[in-house]
Amino acid sequence: MVRKKNKKSKNDPEDVLDDDTTLDSASETVSADEDADENAIDPTEKSAPTDRDESGPFDEAEANPVRPYIDLGGVKILPREGLNLRLEVEESSKRIVAVGLDYADSTLQVQPFAAPRSRGLWHETRDQIREQIDKQGGTTEEIDGPFGRELIARVPVAGQSEGAKSRDARFIGVDGPRWFLRGVVAGAGARDGDAADKINDLFRSIVVVRGGQAMPPRDLIPLKMPEQPGQTS
Repeated sequence: MVRKKNKKSKNDPEDVLDDDTTLDSASETVSADEDADENAIDPTEKSAPTDRDESGPFDEAEANPVRPYIDLGGVKILPREGLNLRLEVEESSKRIVAVGLDYADSTLQVQPFAAPRSRGLWHETRDQIREQIDKQGGTTEEIDGPFGRELIARVPVAGQSEGAKSRDARFIGVDGPRWFLRGVVAGAGARDGDAADKINDLFRSIVVVRGGQAMPPRDLIPLKMPEQPGQTS
């Protein structure tokens, strides 16, 4: 099933969605800072699973050509039992800005972006997401997940009852060849367990279609409605 949902902004993280120092202690502080510098992540480094080209998310050139993908332009989705698909539309421009996948008691929102060939976007994007959630009064925790670094967040939700003022969200991202795929997980898949494993497998199965057109980095790769049976392009 494919449904369209109006969306105010493509950047909303909810769519998807805490003078007596001794010389010895001072030395330990300097040493810890040096270690932190050595372990710091280069923000331009690509972030992706080591087996990405074999296990996904896939570039169009790596995808199995005989699989019955749903073609949504910038991404292709592999159908599976229990999967419902929604296209999220920006109200001001009327363009499709995200794909929502309802599966395993969870929602996975995905967006494909153009990226440079030699550098990644996920590390910088992750910092921007963290800052935005902090400004909204939420909390974040960075962990190592199956796709690399990811954010586990508690995001404030406006207009909710006293007992439900926030919700859990999980932000994942993968840098591919000339593209970056961002995912936001809500529901059961935002936590550890069987649902998270199923959402990871779903994210892995996505194919990104970058195309050959020139695009500035961070531009959303165009998405489209799927063709209806009997319709030709």
